[in-house]
Amino acid sequence: MNYSQFSSESVSAGHPDKICDQISDAVLDEAIRLDKKSRVAVETLVTTNKIVMAGEVTCKQKIDFEGVARKMINEIGYDKKYLNFGDYSPVEVYIHQQSADIALGVDNEGAGDQGMMFGYASDETSELMPLPIVLAHKLCKKMDELEIKEDWIRPDGKSQVTVSYRKGKVVGVDKVVLAKPLDYEKEIDYKKYFYNRVVVPVLAERGFEIGIDKVIFNGTGRWERGGPSTDSGVTGRKIVVDTYGGMGRIGGGCFSGKDPTKVDRSGAYAARYLAKNVVAKGLAKRCEVQLAYAIGVRDPVSKSIDTFGSEVEDLKTINNFVWNLMDLSVQGIINKFDLQRPIFTQTAKYGHFGNAKYPWEQIEK
Repeated sequence: MNYSQFSSESVSAGHPDKICDQISDAVLDEAIRLDKKSRVAVETLVTTNKIVMAGEVTCKQKIDFEGVARKMINEIGYDKKYLNFGDYSPVEVYIHQQSADIALGVDNEGAGDQGMMFGYASDETSELMPLPIVLAHKLCKKMDELEIKEDWIRPDGKSQVTVSYRKGKVVGVDKVVLAKPLDYEKEIDYKKYFYNRVVVPVLAERGFEIGIDKVIFNGTGRWERGGPSTDSGVTGRKIVVDTYGGMGRIGGGCFSGKDPTKVDRSGAYAARYLAKNVVAKGLAKRCEVQLAYAIGVRDPVSKSIDTFGSEVEDLKTINNFVWNLMDLSVQGIINKFDLQRPIFTQTAKYGHFGNAKYPWEQIEK
């Protein structure tokens, strides 16, 4: 890694794209709750005072798609009329059953589609994730926590963090960018407020600090209303936020709204698990794993590892270790991580990786 600086961004739970991710994954969780073998591929679009849901679902029981969407919108915090978006907004549903051709391949324990997935890990944080994306997620989460407590802080928001490196090692945090819609009627120094309550504590947890002059807050000087009334959102549009903040490669498909027979999701989780275990075992300081699948085919059609010259053990040892960790068929991944349970809505904010509660983040003993 030869970057002298690297920046990553994250978004708040109320960002329009993340609203869509959470609604789509809430549908998935409800389908799995009703029938653990449900097949789901749902995408959501939100815009000014409107929600549109489309895709395919096969479930043994009837799902109240509109009810799921309205409940999620309330949980995210869109419960005020002036936001011009909320659980009162019209919901249009265009969801049908899964294609019989796709089902044929999955029923025979093959992959539900072709595609390539990447998993990445590095030793620069305790989560074995890149520091820029870890900090960006935590800044957004902190802002969202304040939003719950303060009625003048509104849904939506973004963060961006620039980390300085020297010879591949973190040497400090150079810049933080925050954006959050606010009620500007309050007599508050907004930048100072978010600096003291968000930037300082989040960076201090990792042993870093920066001056307030290195922080940009609401760069245009004013942001009063965010969300779908000012910016449309679509499921799957924040895949870099969902993964490694741009430091690791990403595959060809998003995760949210897809059941675990979809390799875009389960394959990416498996690849992260493999890469993380390489770094956790001290076999390399950085590791990236690629998997590729073909529709109807049980096992990966290709698999490879890159340690970027950071390996401590020889590559043959690393390959033997990695490819014996688990069964990489779709059903093998589902069984390994017990994925046919409603655990996916929580992944649709603050990233799919780095949270020790997720089964694909476990380190093998």
